[in-house]
Amino acid sequence: METKFQFAKELIYEAGRYIRDNMTHNLVIEEKSGFDDLVTDLDKAVQELMVKRIHSAYPEDHFFAEEDGLVSDIDDGSVWVLDPIDGTVNFIVQGCDFAVMIAYYENSVGQFGLIYDVMNDILYSGGGQFDVTANGKSLPSFHDRPLRRSLIGGNSAMCAQNVMGIADLGRRTLGIRGIGSAGLSICRVLEGRFIAYFSNIAPWDYAAGSIMGEKLGYIVLDLCGHKPDYKTRQMIMFVPQAKLKEIQKYIK
Repeated sequence: METKFQFAKELIYEAGRYIRDNMTHNLVIEEKSGFDDLVTDLDKAVQELMVKRIHSAYPEDHFFAEEDGLVSDIDDGSVWVLDPIDGTVNFIVQGCDFAVMIAYYENSVGQFGLIYDVMNDILYSGGGQFDVTANGKSLPSFHDRPLRRSLIGGNSAMCAQNVMGIADLGRRTLGIRGIGSAGLSICRVLEGRFIAYFSNIAPWDYAAGSIMGEKLGYIVLDLCGHKPDYKTRQMIMFVPQAKLKEIQKYIK
């Protein structure tokens, strides 16, 4: 597993370099489900790069990725879950606050996850048998603190509409912050900068973070408190296991 983990680190750095080298080119932008659900030719090229590298090194492995209809179940043997550019709108409009994400599963068990903050050159990685680190520095397990001294991260539309009480929970904290990247929001939870994160996202958006989070005392659940299906887009929460009951007093 160590060899695969190191391979994944090298691959995600390569993907980040490819993005930085090509992001100033004229992008071809397409709408998917709506005007605010965008994909670029660079998203597709980065995913293709990662899939080719993995397939060359591990030809028997499978893929579950955001683009091109790669939809293997995470219980289908050895499966790589890929998000080539998480935060595509941020990438297009701001040129920052986006990430590349890789998660690796064997028979539905997460072995490691990686989230690479491309423009800040920070790699969050680990989970399973590996320590969770940010650029090699270990991140601590969850340390409890009161909600009234905490921030939460969240999808702005869900918060504005108070979906299942998220805004009510927010009023018990110092506020709600939106980044526009699920991966980077989850990293802020892992670092202790947010106490929790809420959004409506797909498995490739939370897979890497869920593997790392489990190692540090966090859990990914849907807003009803069930394990997500790892197949479809769902409203989820990434929260400390130790604060789950307290948070669920407001999420209902």
